[in-house]
Amino acid sequence: MACKIMHRRVALRRKLQILRTLTKSKSVKKSSIIMDAYHYIYNLKLQVEAIKKEYQYLTNHIQEVKVEKVAGTAGYLGVRIACKKGEEMMTSVMEVFEEMNLDVVEARFTCNHLFAMEAILKPRHHHHHHHRIDAPFLNQTILNVIRTQTTSPRF
Repeated sequence: MACKIMHRRVALRRKLQILRTLTKSKSVKKSSIIMDAYHYIYNLKLQVEAIKKEYQYLTNHIQEVKVEKVAGTAGYLGVRIACKKGEEMMTSVMEVFEEMNLDVVEARFTCNHLFAMEAILKPRHHHHHHHRIDAPFLNQTILNVIRTQTTSPRF
């Protein structure tokens, strides 16, 4: 019986030492270690809530479009988009490319928590003459599509 009580005390002391180490508590009294652990857990909870709020803000407000000429190519454009998900975002962006006579050479995209896309585009050549695309104009056109998609009410 005494041996069983001794094992419990040793186990409790070991658990308190682990708790003390995890929470970086300087206390030696059991009640103080437990109180330090409570404060530590409470602070972690506050940090998680702050991260959730920041994540929510970012997914609702992130909006980046970058269009630039791909070095060493004849008229190719690199496009990088990151924004809040819109229901038809991919379709709308692809329609912009089509309207501007741009072919997608390569593309990667995700629609998990936000809409993100990286693509390489090349101008479609009509009647054997070069079709130049204005990168700032394409950039602005995509931004307009994003604003329309992310601000329009959903039914």
